[in-house]
Amino acid sequence: MFNFIFDLNPVIQALIASLITWLITSIGSAIVFCFKKIHKNVLDIMLGVSAGIMIAASFWSLLNPAIEMSNNLKINIVYSVAFGFIMGGLFLFIGDKIMQRFEKDKKSFKRTFMLIFSITLHNIPEGLAIGTAFGSILYGLSGANVLSAWSLAIGIGIQNLPEGMAISVPLRREGYSRFKSFLYGMLSGIVEPIAAIIGAILVLKVRTILPFFLSFAAGAMIYVVIQELIPESQTNKNKEMISLFTLLGFVIMMLLDVLLG
Repeated sequence: MFNFIFDLNPVIQALIASLITWLITSIGSAIVFCFKKIHKNVLDIMLGVSAGIMIAASFWSLLNPAIEMSNNLKINIVYSVAFGFIMGGLFLFIGDKIMQRFEKDKKSFKRTFMLIFSITLHNIPEGLAIGTAFGSILYGLSGANVLSAWSLAIGIGIQNLPEGMAISVPLRREGYSRFKSFLYGMLSGIVEPIAAIIGAILVLKVRTILPFFLSFAAGAMIYVVIQELIPESQTNKNKEMISLFTLLGFVIMMLLDVLLG
């Protein structure tokens, strides 16, 4: 049924696959339309789940692939992964300090910006990974085939479902309208198709720097979780219960990554 898609140019296939992953991100973000009014306890629970999702995604979707890729390419892990991870967190730390100097309503604005930025940043290396998988077919690289490339894209797409929620729900909690919360969540994934095209065209160059991009995004995500999401979710009286939901979010994302990896 879908043979005509498999016969297309690998760059076109990369675009189609990444557009599908973006659509799934949008579906995840659309969860805010399912509730007319969400109780604060429910929002805190969902915020805790979002934190768990982001922690798990940082390792299984970003750091673990970065380590494996570095080993395969014989790149020093200290330079490609550890340095990239620290730089990702440091980048947001510096951005945080700059915003504190110029933004009057800095608490709400900072949290919103950092959340959107970190997950958007996380989508860039995922898009590059999709593009690299399809581009490898174009360049005839060893082990590259259409089925494995589409399997990777489908896996990333399903993982994007809770990641879309990880943006829209916290924004809704901040007081944003349902439409704006959905819109920002949806737009966070638009970089994925763009990165996929770049990855497919520049696959030979991207392969060597992708481990750094992956770990950089992981560092940024962990920084946001520690600095913003977990402290905000713990303002609830039932802190212990929220912590359990953070663990639940972690397990959900871990299973998605492991089973679909």
